[in-house]
Amino acid sequence: MTETPDRLIQLVSAILFALALVHTFAVKQFERLSRRFPRHAGLFHLLGEVEVVFGFWAILLVLAMALIGSPGRALEYAGSRQYAEPLFVFVIMVIAASRPVVRTIFAVTQALARKLPLPAPLATAWLGLAAVPLLGSLVTEPAAMTIAALMLAPQIFREGIPEWLKYFALGVLFVNVSIGGTMTTFAAPPVLMVADTWGWTSAFMLATFGWKAALAVLVNASLAAVLLRPHLRARPHGPSGDDGAGVPPLVALLHFAFLGAAVVLAHHPVAFLAIFLMFLGFTQAYERHQSPLILREALLVAFFLAGLVVLGGMQQWWLQPLVGGMSPGVLFFGATALTAITDNAALTYLGSLIEGISDQARYSLVAGAVAGGGLTVIANAPNPAGVALLRHGFADASIGAAGLLAGALVPTLVAVAAFTLL
Repeated sequence: MTETPDRLIQLVSAILFALALVHTFAVKQFERLSRRFPRHAGLFHLLGEVEVVFGFWAILLVLAMALIGSPGRALEYAGSRQYAEPLFVFVIMVIAASRPVVRTIFAVTQALARKLPLPAPLATAWLGLAAVPLLGSLVTEPAAMTIAALMLAPQIFREGIPEWLKYFALGVLFVNVSIGGTMTTFAAPPVLMVADTWGWTSAFMLATFGWKAALAVLVNASLAAVLLRPHLRARPHGPSGDDGAGVPPLVALLHFAFLGAAVVLAHHPVAFLAIFLMFLGFTQAYERHQSPLILREALLVAFFLAGLVVLGGMQQWWLQPLVGGMSPGVLFFGATALTAITDNAALTYLGSLIEGISDQARYSLVAGAVAGGGLTVIANAPNPAGVALLRHGFADASIGAAGLLAGALVPTLVAVAAFTLL
């Protein structure tokens, strides 16, 4: 390509990225249009699926690149993107949402809830918003999001809970998952992007980020629990989609083995996809111990993230100079704000490419990126998973971007305070 087409493609990519962001704020309007114009309800329902947004605009970007440049270069660009994260999120969502895994973790939280000096429903909700996000440092954030969403859906994200309170609880969940994975180097995507480059270890993460994040998680979960208390059911319901049937311990153990193997092999798509195929075979062989797998929801989330990879890969030309030009103090708040309009892992990756970046600037970039990880659906890779599993509990069966932003403001400020003041 010549220089002029290259610049034109960059401009078009930025415009399409901006349109995709606007689209995420308009999903509820598409759902309303589907009822107003039933003849085209299918199209409006499709455009109203937030998980479809970035995949849809990414396809338009590839088509634009083919028209401006050449089909070969467009396909070459699409093929050059790294899709390991979307594939991993797909695999980990399906395994983590399987009945043996969710029932086991729910049983453990119920046992812990009985030890707490709180009513059982309140204790269960608090543990779902606090303990499970922190568990993400071991099982990865997408797995924590999936498990927490399935556990909390029957208690919090249902009819009878005020809509504003559901958005606040969703904001708490998203922020807590984003910061709760910072106790290790492999669980949070924005940390994973820089850990090897900057020589960060899990011990460093725990000492520098983890304990601060844990305090913020506890504060956020406690605040949500206080507000939710009058609205919780007298008895906590089981996880969403669970029929209450028992699961043999050996089956549960094997499911956790599949989950652990996928986490360990997260950087090797061929390997974790092989694990996933064996998992599918096992669930088919012992179908009586399974609930329907969430393949559709996981595929939609993977499509969303793959679209974000394609669209986001063309934003480096304006994002990297913007990040590189900020002082450490400004960088923290700049990263928090920029995370709302671009995936936080992409943001930290761009920061890792800046030569000579100071230790203070590194801390500011990562802390700001994870603190802002709950502000929008695209801010953190696990967020689309939460949206896919919880949106049916909201009005119009969709989660509005403005409602999420408003609900996440207070827990985000708590996270910001923890990372800046402690």
